[in-house]
Amino acid sequence: MKPLLARAAAAAATLVLLAAADPAPTPTATPAVPPPPPFLNEEKLPLTDFRVVERDSGPVMYYQVTGPPDDRHIHAEYKPPLETVTLGLQLPDRLHQKATKLRWRWRALAVPEKGNECDAGRGDSAACVYVVWKSGLKYYVIKYVWAGTGRRGRSCQQKRNLFAAQDAVVRESGRPLGEWITEEVDLKAAFRSHFLGGDPKGDVPDLVGIGLLTDGDQTHSPSVADYAGFSILY
Repeated sequence: MKPLLARAAAAAATLVLLAAADPAPTPTATPAVPPPPPFLNEEKLPLTDFRVVERDSGPVMYYQVTGPPDDRHIHAEYKPPLETVTLGLQLPDRLHQKATKLRWRWRALAVPEKGNECDAGRGDSAACVYVVWKSGLKYYVIKYVWAGTGRRGRSCQQKRNLFAAQDAVVRESGRPLGEWITEEVDLKAAFRSHFLGGDPKGDVPDLVGIGLLTDGDQTHSPSVADYAGFSILY
């Protein structure tokens, strides 16, 4: 027994010495790899490309591109009893199907008194951004609004006929005034949610344009806002 015990003790001593002399390597943390950017391309939309939509507009223009070169924006200032004016931008053909998200910045400076797109007779907003798709002869429109009152996220004004479908969405409501807010819309998800019953595989038609509107004609109150930073991500 003693020789066996002596050999076991010697083996144990050898293992202890080996462990002390050559400690087992500790695992090293794998360097964090930043995730790839979700979009490879961003195309900025020139503010000067917005034009008056004649059929939907009165004769007095109340929008202007202003600000320093590094902070250009469209300033809109509606004063009653002016007729409302809508601006529109037609997207180039190359973006019709590639567009994945729309990004923009806006700020409300004065909201129409009790303006709420979801209440009949009070459908005024400090700022509205229309997103327009087209399939054949039919137009599909989501109108994102900065309302004076109302619950954020509410969808209303659903209109459906053979040639047009439109929903309004309260994106912002009331304050904060004078502060820029950046918005980003997943275009395909939005279209499917509003017009295809949420079908994740539904076909999305061409994105053809963007519109802007600041108004106060129904509530007979002034309405002021700024728009900037429109871009298409794909």
